[in-house]
Parts: sequence; C-alpha cells; structure tokens
Amino acid sequence: MLSEQMEDYLKAIYRLERDGEPPIATSTIAETLDVTPPTVTSMVEKLADRDLVEREKYKGVTTTAEGETVALEIIRHHRLLETFLTEKLGYDWAEVHEEAEVLEHHISEEFERRVAAALDEPEVDPHGDPIPSEALDPVDDVSATALSEHEEGGRLEVARVRDRDPAELTYLADAGITPGTVLTVDEVAPIGMVTVKLESGAEVSLPDHIADAIQVRRPESERPEDGVSEA
Repeated sequence: MLSEQMEDYLKAIYRLERDGEPPIATSTIAETLDVTPPTVTSMVEKLADRDLVEREKYKGVTTTAEGETVALEIIRHHRLLETFLTEKLGYDWAEVHEEAEVLEHHISEEFERRVAAALDEPEVDPHGDPIPSEALDPVDDVSATALSEHEEGGRLEVARVRDRDPAELTYLADAGITPGTVLTVDEVAPIGMVTVKLESGAEVSLPDHIADAIQVRRPESERPEDGVSEA
C-alpha cells in the first residue's frame, strides 16, 4: 500500500509531465511540492524501487505505466470530490481544493463510483480541469491557451482556471470570471496587466500571473463543427 506522500509525489510528477517535457528535474518537483531536493531524491528512490517511476541520472524522473495509473486514480478522486463538494454540499470553488487534498487518499472505489453516478459522470471539475474516466485513460487538458498569450481584441471563453489561491479564486468569481465566461481582451499593458471586458460590460484588470492561470479558447458558438478543420 502506498503512503499519501507517495501518491502526492506521483500526482505532482504526472501533472508536470503533462505541462512540460519529461523527464522532470528533481529541482522542479521540489519547487512544486515545496520540499528540498534531497527530500525529493529520497522519495524518488522509494518510488523507483516500486517501479512507479524511472529515474535518469542527471536528467530527471518519469512515471512508469503503473505510476501513471496511480496518479490518474488520485487525480480522478480529487476532481470528483471537488465537484461533489460544490454541487452537492454547497462549497465555494475557492474552498474545495484543500478539502479534496485530504479526502482523495481515503475514499473507496465504490464511493468513487457512487459519487460519479450522483454527479452524472462529470467531465470537468469546478475549475474546468478534466476528470479522468473510470478506465483511467490519460487525460488531455482542454485545447486551451493562457489568457496572457492573447492580443487585444480577441473574443474568448474561459476553459479552466488553474489558480488554487482561495483569495484569487474568490476575486475571479466575484468579478464574474469562471469556466464558461466569454470575454474580450481589452488591453495588454506593458506593466504586466491584462484588462478584459465581460459580456456584461464590466472591465476587469488582471495581473500577469493570474492571466497565466486562466486558460481560454474560442467561444463554443465560434468553434468549427465536428469533422470540419480549423484553417
């Protein structure tokens, strides 16, 4: 049986792999988990002994097929729990991350199935993150890019918000910026600020680090139909 810490490491490594190019440096893992590099090295050795990761000396770490499955299971638990907490228990989206971090290690597979069924098999969580299927197929994040990458005038729809800071999530919700919100990039200032205009007419100025965390795509009404390629 794996410890909670081992599961947290596998989840973090998997996410880093999806966001970048593996192998993942131990220094990157240390920064992500807010631990020291020697601590990461010690845990990676334990995970490698269980064939959950492969370590390339001087290069970094990659999850094995078994390690990826464990990571996907924990991610599925986490995102289902976040969805359950918001939809069934009335939690705010800014509150659910820490709760799910604790609970994700302790639910049974039967509980997981019942939660998924009660939620009608959701595909994304309250932040727009994709929920792995029961078969634990690898999750490909929605085809979206950071808001900060877009030029003035672009009309976009929020796909997901990767920020987990409760204060910043509360600010975004109060401003009306959540998954599904359609907005237009009004101004990109050279001082590290992006101003967007919502369909309500409200204008919201966002620091670059928050604009980086907001993933956007073309509004659904402007996307090509299935089978029609985007030129």
